[in-house]
Amino acid sequence: MLTDPVLTDPVPTDLDFHVFDTTLRDGAQREGVSYSVADKLAVARLLDEVGVGFIEGGWPGALPKDTEFFARARTELQLRHAQLVAFGATRKAGVRVEDDPQVQALLDSGAPVVCIVAKSDVRHVREALRTTLEENLAMVADTVSHLVAAGRRVFVDCEHFFDGYAVDPGYGVRVLATAFASGAEVGVMCDTNGGMLPMGVARVVADVRGQVVGRLGIHCQDDTGCAVANSLAAVEAGVTHVQGTANGYGERAGNADTFALIGNLVTKMGLPVVPAECLPELTRVSAAIAELANIAPDDHQPFVGASAFAHKAGLHASAIKVDPQLYNHLDPAVVGNDMRILVTEMAGRASVELKGRELGVDLTGQGDAIGRVVDQVKVLEADGWSFEAADASFELLLRAQLPGAPEPLFELESYRTSVEHWGNGVVVSEATVKVHVHTATGERERVISTAEGNGPVNALDNALRQALVGRFPALAGVSLADYKVRILGWNGGTSATTRVLIDSTDGAGEWTTVGVHDNIVEASWHALVDALTYAVRHRAG
Repeated sequence: MLTDPVLTDPVPTDLDFHVFDTTLRDGAQREGVSYSVADKLAVARLLDEVGVGFIEGGWPGALPKDTEFFARARTELQLRHAQLVAFGATRKAGVRVEDDPQVQALLDSGAPVVCIVAKSDVRHVREALRTTLEENLAMVADTVSHLVAAGRRVFVDCEHFFDGYAVDPGYGVRVLATAFASGAEVGVMCDTNGGMLPMGVARVVADVRGQVVGRLGIHCQDDTGCAVANSLAAVEAGVTHVQGTANGYGERAGNADTFALIGNLVTKMGLPVVPAECLPELTRVSAAIAELANIAPDDHQPFVGASAFAHKAGLHASAIKVDPQLYNHLDPAVVGNDMRILVTEMAGRASVELKGRELGVDLTGQGDAIGRVVDQVKVLEADGWSFEAADASFELLLRAQLPGAPEPLFELESYRTSVEHWGNGVVVSEATVKVHVHTATGERERVISTAEGNGPVNALDNALRQALVGRFPALAGVSLADYKVRILGWNGGTSATTRVLIDSTDGAGEWTTVGVHDNIVEASWHALVDALTYAVRHRAG
């Protein structure tokens, strides 16, 4: 028996169900994704925090980066819930398993679990592998037996299982039976081309379940948009091992989303597939992995998206005011998410009241103010304003309608911006603002401030903060973090309504404000004024 070193991993829990994540292997095949080894280690730690049972780290021996990952994982990963899995293929046709270098690389990786891919479609055996059906079965048997003899847990991915089943259903079953007879713990039916629908998956899985003895698994691609549904249908039909990727990353249309799988299996099907304390980590981990993949999070992703529990229609808000669960399919906190109320032209009084509560504004007995805010929002949104992503601007608008609303920070006399393009290619932006600021004694002081910046908006931001910081010292720590522009209602030429969103930060947090105007600088001015006003009224307080 071989005695290769094995990575230190937690003792298998032998749960009745496996959640197997392949973000670092199959998910890394998504277009535009390229993880460094450090990224892969970070992703593995995050996946462990959501309690998955198995993390497929890659293909050692075939990819140098994956070989390095497993080498570093021996000393740099301390997993609490998951076991690392090395991915590879069966021995090559006509080659002794002991002589196949890629099989040896799987053992050299030190991974306690090995997942090998095997052909289960007769067409792929004959045309891709260019070998016989019997030799393919021998390749499966030899590789599984060899790995098991070396002390590894072995899973077998039966590639193109469903497509092959439609051509020759008996051969895929023979591949599974051979794997189990050779010591494999799991036989995974793979919808490699992603073309299946839930009813077809359920039918095939139920049929196979009646023919083999062993733990069956499912691996679904999302080419029909049904990867999660197909996986759940397979679970209903008898599989107890599901494979997915974080956020559904993967080749073409992607894979079944691990987080949606966990959310549905736990909250809808009552299967405790991850430790209870891990479920609230789903939303945080989803966003963190998106950051590592350099992919913008999908706000509309089920369970974990920023909009997954966001309500816009006034009718929804009215019901939520009575009971949040009337329009939420579960408590967002269960998966670490939050409910949000969006204030738009569709908003009613209940939406404004709930949003005020969310922002910490007490609207009790303020029916008239709520009515004014509803009317004002509808007029502004008709002109292109949007408060969905600009909570800070909406809070200022809301507070301005309440009794005792504070006065503006300043009164504007004028501002001017200029851009100079010098002959040597240097571009210089400058802004001057003239404002009247209320002093501590209640008098008005005229302040003129000029500043340069990286573009006219940045220069305007610097000049305005410079003008106000003497009266409001907290503004010294405020800076512009992000700047987004959208053109609305463009009809050609250079004239169009412009919406600007500005993210500001004081180092402790961020807030977003909005401005709209035909002139992009003026739109930016509105957003900047709100940003600094919010900092003084809210953040600095």
